Amino acid sequence: MLAVASGGGHWEQLMLLRPTLAQYDVRFATTEPAVALQHGVAGAESLPDCNQNMPLPSALCALVALWIVLKHRPKVVLSTGAAPGFFCICAGRLMGARTLWIDSVANGEELSMCGKLSKRFAHQCWTQWEHIADGERPRYFGAVL
Repeated sequence: MLAVASGGGHWEQLMLLRPTLAQYDVRFATTEPAVALQHGVAGAESLPDCNQNMPLPSALCALVALWIVLKHRPKVVLSTGAAPGFFCICAGRLMGARTLWIDSVANGEELSMCGKLSKRFAHQCWTQWEHIADGERPRYFGAVL
């Protein structure tokens, strides 16, 4: 499994899932490898940070995401956000992996932009807010926090 999150809150939410993920062979990827080390995650893959207002860094991030997925060939790609995680979801989908997007709990009014995109690309898209779920995409199973 490849578990991906940008730094900050996205990474914190991914770390809350870590006990559940411990039963799997998990590789982690993040935009902040130093933060991964602080959480005891050695060898986390590094992705460039990017967002919708950064077209060149986003293109680079997409290529790095593809490289990481090709390198590890995960059967599952999971992301709690943001754009770097979305690029890994897309690369994983291209390589035949099962994919799961869990939108950040910070998005209480609507799905994030990458969450909206993941509704179309990921096998599963989950929200942490019951009122945002539509029963199919995104689905609600509770909050990570």
